[in-house]
Amino acid sequence: MLSVIIPTEGVEQPAVATLAALVPGAAAGIVREVLLVDRSGTGVIERVADVAGCRFLAFEGSRAAALAAGARQARSPWLMFLHAGAVLDAGWIEETTQFIQGVSSSGRPRAGIFRYARSPYADTRWRDGFKFVARIIAGPSAEQGLLIARDHYDRLGGYAPDARRSEARLLRQLGRSSRTQLRSRIMVVA
Repeated sequence: MLSVIIPTEGVEQPAVATLAALVPGAAAGIVREVLLVDRSGTGVIERVADVAGCRFLAFEGSRAAALAAGARQARSPWLMFLHAGAVLDAGWIEETTQFIQGVSSSGRPRAGIFRYARSPYADTRWRDGFKFVARIIAGPSAEQGLLIARDHYDRLGGYAPDARRSEARLLRQLGRSSRTQLRSRIMVVA
């Protein structure tokens, strides 16, 4: 039902944290496959993918190009894009299932964005306050993940491999009327 694409930078801990949050979704049958798209070439993420039972894709280029390459390799009709280190809270499975069923039955293309939550272990800084205000004014950021039907992603043109700020561009293209902020929270631990 769902392919999860995670671009990585060759660092094990953030990738493992994200994968651990996806295990219940795989057990519930909502996660069909996970693709780890590594841009570092160190071999660390390839070993993580092997141990975790994920697909591995070595890639050279920008993060947007890595996301686009992962989307091309994905086999499912729904795509979820997460940054390495993004951890979904426990309610994401049921809400994601309901969202996919609702969009599929309505025939109206929509994308889901998870609700940002600051890690309880992170030190609060002034910069965090500015990021919070920016989220309110500018809308969601790429750190919040993206849940989108493959055909809707393709119609929008997906992530442009050579465009600056491609992730932000795709979120802007979706617009407020075509995206839903899900209740499930996402924390970035790295």
